Amino acid sequence: MGDLVGAAFGFPAVLFTFALAVVVGYWALVIVGGLGVDALDSDGGAEASDGGLPGALSAIGLGGVPASVTLSVLIAVAWFGSFTGSAVLPQDNVLSDIGVFAAALVVAWFAAKLLVRPLRRFFPDEVVASRSDFLGQVCVIRTGRVDAQFGQAEVTAEDGSSALVQVRQTGEYELSAGTTALIYDYDADGEFFFVMPFNAAHPRS
Repeated sequence: MGDLVGAAFGFPAVLFTFALAVVVGYWALVIVGGLGVDALDSDGGAEASDGGLPGALSAIGLGGVPASVTLSVLIAVAWFGSFTGSAVLPQDNVLSDIGVFAAALVVAWFAAKLLVRPLRRFFPDEVVASRSDFLGQVCVIRTGRVDAQFGQAEVTAEDGSSALVQVRQTGEYELSAGTTALIYDYDADGEFFFVMPFNAAHPRS
């Protein structure tokens, strides 16, 4: 028993032991409803991002499913491989430990890739609203005023989700909180939308 505990908390298994504890705690929270399976994929932005953890996993061929699922498989298999290798091979051998660590990572990658492939069909790509989708949409002003320097409005996408966006106007309209406005242009440099009173706009086609 002592040898098994030593293998679990010795190099290289110890690098994955604490990560495995985090994984177990994460899935415990998912089971009781405290977290969603895709919690690690949320970025809270209006546009999809290729960066972050999901982007890194996609870069090594492990995208297409929630990052939490992929990471759980990677960590569990890497821990089991490093634990088994440490228990079987001679200890206190640096070259042996490094070899076990490298082999555990490779096996974990292959195992995750085999699992991800059939699971991808259950997680189709989500179509996320982009800034261009807001052009031509009606929004509601949420700030006391909108001018050339300041203003925010709430706009609802076709999927029912809403977003608070930065808006500006040319200065010829009076726009205050609660006013309905039409988004008609986007300034990429300033990252804001131009709006005008909806009642003064031509009907949309």
